Amino acid sequence: MGSVELQKVAEKMNLKNLTPQIGLLGKEVNVPDINRPALQLTGFFEHFESDRVQVVGYVEYTYLQKLSDDRKEEVYQSLLSYPVPCIIFCRDLMPDQRFLEIAVEKDVPIFLTDKTTSSFMAEIIRWLNVELAPCISIHGVLVDVYGVGVLIMGESGIGKSEAALELIKRGHRLVTDDVVEIRKVSDDTLVGTAPDITRHFIELRGIGIVDVKTLFGVQSVKETQTIDLVITLEDWNKDKQYDRLGLEEEYTEFLGNRVVCHSIPIRPGRNLAIIVESASVNHRQKQMGYNAAQELYRRVQENLTKRK
Repeated sequence: MGSVELQKVAEKMNLKNLTPQIGLLGKEVNVPDINRPALQLTGFFEHFESDRVQVVGYVEYTYLQKLSDDRKEEVYQSLLSYPVPCIIFCRDLMPDQRFLEIAVEKDVPIFLTDKTTSSFMAEIIRWLNVELAPCISIHGVLVDVYGVGVLIMGESGIGKSEAALELIKRGHRLVTDDVVEIRKVSDDTLVGTAPDITRHFIELRGIGIVDVKTLFGVQSVKETQTIDLVITLEDWNKDKQYDRLGLEEEYTEFLGNRVVCHSIPIRPGRNLAIIVESASVNHRQKQMGYNAAQELYRRVQENLTKRK
């Protein structure tokens, strides 16, 4: 797990900072999980996940309102003595002044959001899971082809960027060229993004850097995309046996997740864009339960049976 700056969390979630006296520089969130400190407000601090973002909803807020001033002081001091990343009040529920004063003393940032507790928690957990997911960077091109995330890999100069450019002209969308940041969001899902510095740019040898978003419009780019299919481009080798049926899937692995992989030999005259489109549609068909190779095999077997 990595970390994400608290300032970035506040900006992304559109949070109102109730403690501007506390500097957010250097403060980070390291855990994607969230905690609602209901039991902690009653004084039970065993197994308190203090490293998580704390979210206060209507139930916790109502409970605090019913406490006496002395009891509130005790609860506030106990809760805010832990080094929590921050505390967020939902539904525009404003904490009292004493709570904010103690938070400033203890250096605990307090934020406010107008979202309901459940919807806010779902949103921030989903976002943090992506931001804090294990991440690697690889050399390749990621494009969205008919909704299928296709990662094109191969040696430098083999034609990955040219294939991506042709796909963009055919109406598909570029996610990233040259460097792909892959995050493991779950045991089944890999998400690819572009580094901020190279986002929307393509390098074409002999031409230079091309800004895809400027040339082809916002509909030609995409910020993130799940990686569903890997296509590896390689030089044609007449002595190598290539798969011509596709009865058995081949896989490659990133961060422990397996992804279907096809090796495509490169030869003059082969239209890579059409090949990638066909591979994407074929992959979608397989996901929907139809396998052309298995259907052909079935027909051949039926034909042999009839002849016998």
